[in-house]
Amino acid sequence: MPLLYHHPLDPHSRFVRLALAEYGIEPALVEERVHERRTEFLTLDPAGRTPVLVEEEGTVVPGAGVIAEYLDETAGAALAERRLLPTEKTARIEVRRLLDWFNQKFFAEVSDWSVTEKIYKRFLPADRGGGAPDMHLVRAARSNIRYHLRYIGYLIGRRNWLAGERMTYADLAAAAHLSCVDYLGDVPWDEDEAAKHWYQRMKSRPGFRPLLADRLPGVTPAAVYADLDF
Repeated sequence: MPLLYHHPLDPHSRFVRLALAEYGIEPALVEERVHERRTEFLTLDPAGRTPVLVEEEGTVVPGAGVIAEYLDETAGAALAERRLLPTEKTARIEVRRLLDWFNQKFFAEVSDWSVTEKIYKRFLPADRGGGAPDMHLVRAARSNIRYHLRYIGYLIGRRNWLAGERMTYADLAAAAHLSCVDYLGDVPWDEDEAAKHWYQRMKSRPGFRPLLADRLPGVTPAAVYADLDF
């Protein structure tokens, strides 16, 4: 059984968990607190970031993007028409573009600020940046998420899924990041019905259930977090 070093509310870890579920791969989850800078973890990935996938034979695959490409190379063909990274050149470009949008842009403008300020800082010592959340950054994330929701709604208004007619890595990445912010109750779902309906489809997938069951000590999820008909 492969190991996945992750954090329950790290959106990149959640993206990989969703991808593994779609491939039918059930890893053993190892919660990693990256701020502890454990030597054993840094040996696996000197960057010290989650997620990191370790195969049974010892192959180490660090980082969400690298893991996604690795899974496509090793298991993508078995999914046939359900492949998460399409075989067509232009389709692959679009999926990778949207992967970058959510794993880089959305993360930098929304989910990183939300999760860091409201979650990570709770568990950090003061000398490492722990303490009360910076509400200026929280408000900025709440403002920024609105145009990201509109963009999701725009894409879904023209396609069946974010990158085209089939579900791909793009949908998993977007849903993973939104799920973290949704846990914290900061997604204004009433502002875009198309985006909301797409997310309801994603939440209904079997691979999403373990994410909806995640709980952090002392941090209660929003009332609609696990509700499929929110």
